[in-house]
Amino acid sequence: MGQDLESFRTAARGLLARGVPPEQVLFEDARQRQASLLAPESVADVAPGPSLSVPGAFLELAGRVACHRSPERWALLYRVLWRLLHGERRLLEVESDADVYRLRSLEKAVRRDAHKMKAFVRFRRVERDEQEHFIAWHRPDHLIVAHVAPFFARRFPSMRWSILTPDACVHWDLERLTFSEGVPRSEAPEGDVLEELWAAYYVSTFNPARLNVRAMRAEMPKKHWATLPEARLIPQLVRQAPERTASMVAPRLEPSEASRFLPSSRELPALAAAAKECRACPLHERASRTVFGEGLATATVMLVGEQPGDAEDREGRPFIGPAGRLLDEVLEGVGLRREELYVTNAVKHFGWTGDEKQRLHAKPGRREVLACKAWLEAEVAAVKPRMIVCLGATAAQAFLGPGFRINLSRGQVFETPWAKAWMATFHPSALLRMPDARSRAEARAHFEADLRKVAETLRALR
Repeated sequence: MGQDLESFRTAARGLLARGVPPEQVLFEDARQRQASLLAPESVADVAPGPSLSVPGAFLELAGRVACHRSPERWALLYRVLWRLLHGERRLLEVESDADVYRLRSLEKAVRRDAHKMKAFVRFRRVERDEQEHFIAWHRPDHLIVAHVAPFFARRFPSMRWSILTPDACVHWDLERLTFSEGVPRSEAPEGDVLEELWAAYYVSTFNPARLNVRAMRAEMPKKHWATLPEARLIPQLVRQAPERTASMVAPRLEPSEASRFLPSSRELPALAAAAKECRACPLHERASRTVFGEGLATATVMLVGEQPGDAEDREGRPFIGPAGRLLDEVLEGVGLRREELYVTNAVKHFGWTGDEKQRLHAKPGRREVLACKAWLEAEVAAVKPRMIVCLGATAAQAFLGPGFRINLSRGQVFETPWAKAWMATFHPSALLRMPDARSRAEARAHFEADLRKVAETLRALR
C-alpha cells in the first residue's frame, strides 16, 4: 500500500465492504513490500466498497496520523475506524482508550514536526535562468512535506521557492505547488548574502534572561543546526547570557524629582506622611490625594502596580477597585494572603482624563514614573522584601527602564539589587480590559500560573 491517506482510504473501504476485521489485516508500506492480508487477496485486489459515514473528527485526525513514519499507523487507523463503525461512534471522545491515546500521540508528534518545519526552514537565494529563486533544505522526522507545503505557499506567495528534504521536495512557481522525489542535502546551497542580516536580527532579539539551554535543545534539536545560520551564534550567546542578564537588571542612575520631598526618617509611616505633600509631577494637581503603599513593614513579597485608579484615589488605598478584587481572588487561589504582603504603585497619584463624572485612566508617562521613583525605592529599602512582583509593564520599567518588554520576560524570576527574586506579570486591570472571554481566560491562566510561581519561589527562598 502507498504511503498516503488516499491509499489507506481505498484499502479500508474495500476491507469494510467485505467485513474483514482488523485482526485479519496486515498493512505494510509499499516501499517495504506490497501490503498483504491474512486473507487470500491483497489490499490491491479488494474492490472499494460504497461510501461510508465516518466522523469528520476521524478524517481530520487520520490526515495527520498518515504523515507519521511509524509502520503501525495504518493498522491503528483501521482498528479505530472499524470500532467507530461497529457500535463505538463516540470512541474518539474516550481519551483513556489505548487506541485513541496512541492515535493522539502520533498526531501530536506530527503536529510538533510540522511546527519545527515551519520554524526551521531557512531559504537561500540563488539565480536560475536569470530569475530569483529561494531554496531550503530540511530533514523532517515524518512524512509531512505535502501536509505543510500549503503553509509556505500562503506565507511566501510572491517568491519562487523549493524546499528539499530526503523524502520529497516541494516547489512553488508563484501559481501552484508541485512535488518531486527527495534529494540529499548536498543538492541545496550552503548560504547567501542575507544570512549576515538574519544573524544580526537574531542577536538583537535574543533575550538572555529567558535562556533555558535544556528547553532550547528540546525545541531546536541539533540535527537542524546545520541549516540554521543563527545556530553558529548560540554557543557565544549562551556564554554571554549571565553578563547580559546582569546588565539588564542593574540599577539605573536616573534622578527623581521626588527625592527633594523625602523625609529624614525612612520608616514607612514617615514616608507615607511626607508623600502627601509631594509635588514632583503634575499628576498631583488633579488627583484627590496621594495613594501610598500599605501592608506589612516586614513583608517578604512586595507587589508593585502602575498607579492608583478611580476607587483608590477616592479612598486613598491601593488596589481596592475591580482590579484589586481580581488580584485578591487570584492571590487567595494560589495560597498568598494579601494582609501578609506589601502593596504599592510605581506612581502615587491618579492620572486621568475626562470630567469628574467619568474619570478615565490615563497611563503615566516616563516623566511621571521617574518623578515618583524615589518613593518606590524608599519603600523597597524600608520593607526589604525577599521578592518583588511587578504588575504590568509600567511597574517593571520603573525598575529596569523603558527597554523592558513584559511580553518577552513575563513570569521570569531574576535576582536583582532590589530583591533576591524579581518578577513581572500582567496587571489585573489588563485582564479586565481584554475584549473577549477567551482572551481573558487565557490571560488569567497565565496570571494565576505566574502568582503560583511566586508562592513556589518564596518557599524555595525560605
